[in-house]
Amino acid sequence: MHYIVFDLEFNQDPESLMDLSLRPENKDKLKKYPTEIIQFGAVKLDENFNQLDTFSRLVKPSIYYRVNPFITELTGITTESLQEEATFDVVCNEFSEFSKEEEVVFCVWGMTDLKELYRNITYYNLDEKLLPKRYINIQPSASAYLGRSKKKMLSLAYCVEALGIEIGEAFHNALYDALYTAEILKIIYDPSIKPRRYDPSKAIKHARPSKMILDFPLLIEQFEKMLSRKVTEEEKEIIRLAYHMGKTRQFLKKSDNKNENIPDN
Repeated sequence: MHYIVFDLEFNQDPESLMDLSLRPENKDKLKKYPTEIIQFGAVKLDENFNQLDTFSRLVKPSIYYRVNPFITELTGITTESLQEEATFDVVCNEFSEFSKEEEVVFCVWGMTDLKELYRNITYYNLDEKLLPKRYINIQPSASAYLGRSKKKMLSLAYCVEALGIEIGEAFHNALYDALYTAEILKIIYDPSIKPRRYDPSKAIKHARPSKMILDFPLLIEQFEKMLSRKVTEEEKEIIRLAYHMGKTRQFLKKSDNKNENIPDN
């Protein structure tokens, strides 16, 4: 038995789509591919959770020609840093070779990475049979181990700290997040944690509707109306970054004043 603990980083910037037919106004086509994988990170463990190997690759974009500033802020990955990297089909085949063992289970922190991996594979018409179908979602088991409901999805950073795992590298790097996830698995694993089988076709068929995307030109138009002047390019990037940072909800706090009204969004 081998375990492949993997993590992915994504990019989404609808205004910089290479294929103009997928521009935001063509929403049906855009739903087909809402995110693009730009980094793979993985750790291979044996049946006793000994680390055997690691995998780390950046991916040259084929859909969005620009890395969203928010993604750069979060991951440190820039548009320029990806230009000399291999494309998704090449990197995915390398990842498939890395994952090729007689008996193997994928391990992920939440289902997003697994779902998006297969969505990318489908988009590029690659052979999904080359990858394992058995998986363990570590996130709910970690919540239960820490005395929370399995429905209470705790962040990777929170669990790393709560379990006393040494933090040596920044989060939101695919390899480092995979390494942290592997350390969590070693601590919380017990025989009751059984692999499940993933059916990509079923998951895609029953996927939740795509989230609404920001109409950025309309937002800028509204700002210009409010300010009675044109918004500079620098201001546009600040507004874009503030919007995406706000969506993370990491800057919300409880009000100390019961009469104070702080909106949820």
